[in-house]
Amino acid sequence: MSLDPDDPRPPYQQVAAALRAAILTRTIAPGDKLPSQNELAKRYGVARMTVQQALRILKDDGLVISRQGSGMYARERTERPVGLRPHLEKAFEADDVSIDFVGYTAETLHGAIAEPLDKIRTGRLAPKSIRIRLLVSDMGQPLALPAAESGDVDDSARARQRMADIGTRHISAVRDSVLELADLELVPTVTVETRSFGSAPVFKAYVINGDVAFFGFYPVVTHDVRVSGDKLSIFDPMGKDAVLFHYTDDGDPESIESTFVVQVREWFDSVWNSVATELTP
Repeated sequence: MSLDPDDPRPPYQQVAAALRAAILTRTIAPGDKLPSQNELAKRYGVARMTVQQALRILKDDGLVISRQGSGMYARERTERPVGLRPHLEKAFEADDVSIDFVGYTAETLHGAIAEPLDKIRTGRLAPKSIRIRLLVSDMGQPLALPAAESGDVDDSARARQRMADIGTRHISAVRDSVLELADLELVPTVTVETRSFGSAPVFKAYVINGDVAFFGFYPVVTHDVRVSGDKLSIFDPMGKDAVLFHYTDDGDPESIESTFVVQVREWFDSVWNSVATELTP
């Protein structure tokens, strides 16, 4: 199972893609233990560090979990990330690509578009335009989430600043990697816009090429984080634990799925064009 020497992707991305396919097709069933890092390194003919990088991608995607002292396992509920990534990747096969996102930090989006962007760089995809709009919560306001478990106002502000910093990193990475395609003259028209509004992040939604929508609620969990070196217990919306529901506009204005896609699209535009303000990461 050696890697394809003609594939321009780095080896760790190829290993991640192979394992992702095995998990999504249930060759590796939900709950199954993955082979050890040494076994995977031998199987794919790569260094162990390469396997570690690949597993980190799968973990970030929510496809695998690590159990201390036991190893890495396919998640029991792999349907969570199954739908979004393939639809995002397929979206870039169109001439005109559009992605609207509303949510917490755009971390999942950042990871999910990496592969199609690589395909554009290597000439395997050639869209004529890409438009991405990111709508996130304004962490400079006193929102309900994230918040310090203690209720302390200053600690809650620190928790929000932490998430603002994380969001800035991922939003900047999305913007820079997409705008690079225009700089390289690989995509004629590219726009990436970000706006914020004063609502706590309680759900995430994507509208892809205008006719596909994904929607899911953020479960709120309590966990400890580090803020300026201090441990802080916070109430936090967890994006990777959000179950995403998939809807497609099939052209029938009476169908539930088409109606849902239209409503998400119209809601996004209404907020974007009213209370949302420009955010420069």
